[in-house]
Amino acid sequence: MIEQLQQYIPTNAKENLEYLINKHDFCLKIVKGRKTKRGDFRATQPLATITINNNLTKEQFLITLVHEIAHLHTHIHYPRVKPHGMEWKQCFKQLMLPFLTPTVFDEPLLKHLAKHLINPKATTDSDIKLSVVLQEKKNTNRHHNYYIFDLKPGTLFSLNNRTFKVLNKRRTRYECLEIETKKRYLIKGNAPVDIV
Repeated sequence: MIEQLQQYIPTNAKENLEYLINKHDFCLKIVKGRKTKRGDFRATQPLATITINNNLTKEQFLITLVHEIAHLHTHIHYPRVKPHGMEWKQCFKQLMLPFLTPTVFDEPLLKHLAKHLINPKATTDSDIKLSVVLQEKKNTNRHHNYYIFDLKPGTLFSLNNRTFKVLNKRRTRYECLEIETKKRYLIKGNAPVDIV
């Protein structure tokens, strides 16, 4: 299985990832990119199934795969716990430790990833600084000028070929008005956008 993954992961992650993958049997599927998630874990029979999007950077692919393998390990040892509860957090941190080296992740990403792993969230998108570093790695070909958290209220911006206006900040999201439909949306502050 590790040979199939080489094109998706950082080169120096291969050995530790191979050990992790061989620890428990599961079915791994690399699927077309989805907007709503990067990967998922399902406790299917006879083998659990993990899916990972094929359009991730090598670093994001590795983080997502280890995240989902942590769900597998947690399910095996604690079958009736919350998906991102304390048991999963501990497992995810433990499984990520061998990868936290500058030979796998570059220094800016490594710094933010290490902080994230102190108390990991359900998604790296919940960690604004980490998600920005990961997005910048992904968007080397297509550069967005701003993130919503950079914009002042009243600023017009483009996101997914739609035009919005920033209204105000709510806790971690921003209330925005879609110009065409006049509908209001809450959008994450780390969404990469272009000013109109």
